Amino acid sequence: MHRAAYLFLLFTTLLWGGNSVAGKLAVDHISPMTLVFLRWILAVLILLPIGWRTLREDWPVVRRHWLLLGGLGACGFAFFNAIFYTALNYTTAINVSIEQAAIPIVIIIANFVLFRLRVNRVQIAGVVLTIIGVAVTASHGDLRQLLKLDLNFGDAIMLVAVLCYSFYSVGLRLKPVIRWQSLMLALSVAALITSLPFFLWEIAAGKVIVPDARGWALAFYTAIGASVISQIFYIRGNELIGANRAGLFINLVPIFGTLLSVVIVGETFQLYQALALALVLGGISLAEYSGRMMAASAAE
Repeated sequence: MHRAAYLFLLFTTLLWGGNSVAGKLAVDHISPMTLVFLRWILAVLILLPIGWRTLREDWPVVRRHWLLLGGLGACGFAFFNAIFYTALNYTTAINVSIEQAAIPIVIIIANFVLFRLRVNRVQIAGVVLTIIGVAVTASHGDLRQLLKLDLNFGDAIMLVAVLCYSFYSVGLRLKPVIRWQSLMLALSVAALITSLPFFLWEIAAGKVIVPDARGWALAFYTAIGASVISQIFYIRGNELIGANRAGLFINLVPIFGTLLSVVIVGETFQLYQALALALVLGGISLAEYSGRMMAASAAE
């Protein structure tokens, strides 16, 4: 069970690392709200033949929990991505990497406040270790550089995105018992409906960038890889080991983003990136081992 969860979450964060690169590549090729809107149109079209039958069968349950499912889809799928892509137009990937590292911390705090889920010192140490790894990546191996970072509009709204995805992760604990096909289709439809006003605002403001060939390619990637496949795997990983433990894997996103930048953009792989990867993986392993021990003790 644990190995399956690790594979699901590793592949999820790899695809999300690619989403970070896609967000940067999208600048001047497709506008943020257009990308989000097209992303969820394509995702819904992909999921309709997969989930329509199960959604009809699960409809009585979905109807009873429509407000929760709508909130999860809006918060984790639409709001997060709309803010994320917008932030990349105003701030650097370095800042965004640091800010994404706050997601596991917010998840742990929210789980404690809402559900009284406790963490032990070893898990806290694992979280700190992963954050150090992300900071090493963000500072290019020189932690003193973090003191020189300037916060701007992009950084401020990225912190809102962090809250959105953290609450989505915690909220998955409350999702109704329905099949994953129904869940993904319901969440994606909610994201599509929620993203429409943002798209219309972008048109009215005259800020639309009609996608070119690269823009369309990025829209398809975000729909298939970063939306459908990754979200299915993330939901499954949450089911298997819980939001606190699954949330730690999010710290791999900036690491994978850096590695994919090397492959796709042609940047040089540095020693500090290898160190950061070791720190993040070590922190996840430490916290995950402790979490498994806590779960085993509670089951006895």
